[in-house]
Amino acid sequence: MRSRRAVRALSELCLTSGALVVLFVVYLLYWTGVRADSAMDGEIGRLRDQWARHGGSAAVAPPTVPDAPPGEPRPDAAPPAPAPVPAPADGTGVTAPAVPGATASPAPPASPAPRTGGTAAPAAPPRAGAAFAVMYVPRFGTDWAKPVLEGTGLDTLKRGLGHYEGSAPLGGTGNFAVAGHRRTHGDPFKDLPRLRPGDAVLLTDGTTWFTYRVDTRPYRTAPTDTRVLDPVPAAAGYAAPGRYLTLTTCDPEWGHSHRLVVWAHLETTAPAAP
Repeated sequence: MRSRRAVRALSELCLTSGALVVLFVVYLLYWTGVRADSAMDGEIGRLRDQWARHGGSAAVAPPTVPDAPPGEPRPDAAPPAPAPVPAPADGTGVTAPAVPGATASPAPPASPAPRTGGTAAPAAPPRAGAAFAVMYVPRFGTDWAKPVLEGTGLDTLKRGLGHYEGSAPLGGTGNFAVAGHRRTHGDPFKDLPRLRPGDAVLLTDGTTWFTYRVDTRPYRTAPTDTRVLDPVPAAAGYAAPGRYLTLTTCDPEWGHSHRLVVWAHLETTAPAAP
């Protein structure tokens, strides 16, 4: 009798534990995505309203950009990224990734000055946690659009992509670095591994469109490496100052032992039509 009670209690405990695990998985896979998608749509909506009030562009669709010629390397393209760096043996990690030491691979010249159709005066630096731009990546689909907020705190990344504080401003000389979740909270950078050299990454701040061109395939490195965020990221093959973009996310898809990094250079700017 006593053993039957024990078995029954254990069975009930297992069922309860299983139900809690299922609910937690549903929360991670579904509910965080629902909340994040709603938050990101809200940030974009508020940005467009703000831009419209101040004479900027509230346009929803990005301008059409030509694809890079297939099979033809651009003169400013970076050489292949060096071999990935293994994670530290102790498994420690921090928010920002990077590369522990540049290789001796030949470096290309600095990225050329972007072709411009005229831009407005630089805007004041955004406040922490505030959205200031919208990013579009055609490779991820025609309906992919995410807000870019200032900072990379956990609460900020639940509402969109995060601009590394201290990195270059959008379109400025240096390295405009952006982080995003690979999974959960809307999966904004779920498809980052699909990016290839020549792909376009477009951003707008309501007054200007900035078109960056991807120079490297996704680069896997340890989370403790911070030099991928340098103004001239050597691991990308860049040799001199330019206007660069860095995108980072976690790897593997459902873990965070490594980081994936993609680099791009600013190709063109154009005024955003009101």
